[in-house]
Amino acid sequence: MSSAMINLILEATLETIYMVAISGIIAALAGIPLGVLLYVTRPGQILAQPILQSVLSVVTNIGRSIPFIILLVAIVPFTRLLVGSSIGTMAAAVPLTIAAIPFVARLVEGALNEISPGLVEAAQSMGATPWQIITRVLLPEARGGIYTALTITVVTLISYSAMAGAVGGGGLGDLGIRYGHQRYNETIMLITVVILVVMVQGLQSLGDYLVRRSNHK
Repeated sequence: MSSAMINLILEATLETIYMVAISGIIAALAGIPLGVLLYVTRPGQILAQPILQSVLSVVTNIGRSIPFIILLVAIVPFTRLLVGSSIGTMAAAVPLTIAAIPFVARLVEGALNEISPGLVEAAQSMGATPWQIITRVLLPEARGGIYTALTITVVTLISYSAMAGAVGGGGLGDLGIRYGHQRYNETIMLITVVILVVMVQGLQSLGDYLVRRSNHK
């Protein structure tokens, strides 16, 4: 394999890591608070707001129901407005982030559902404010579930980034399509798949470790 091809593989790998890192961080920063809000605004919860909860739930469901490949194309004008282009790694990060936020939110909401209501009631009986309950009871108790949610999200983003690469998003998906599929180079296709598998396995192992550590604590 030529040094030029090795450089292309390294560049594509870094582009994929960049896309996934940017979209994953922003999705976590927006999705975790949204998931908490979906949970605490339910009827009977500490910040019950049924109308707000219904609106947030509908918006989240809409975001989750749109197939990524359709979302990728549908928001091209918004992507171009935001980053100045509809192709490349920065452009691909926009739909990746939008797709990941509602995904994270629902997973975080599910993790919060596993918390015993008795813990919240005990905190309320001691005079804890809603903010204190969220930061000192809900989030610490759901830490393991949140780690699992973020791990699942990042693994999903890796597969989505490969899909984005197929339509000009760069990264390993673009490399596999242009240099592997279109040029009938099975070696490049195999290398692309192996790198993606290694990335997924590494992230999954890290996520499992964090979950075990949080559950032990």
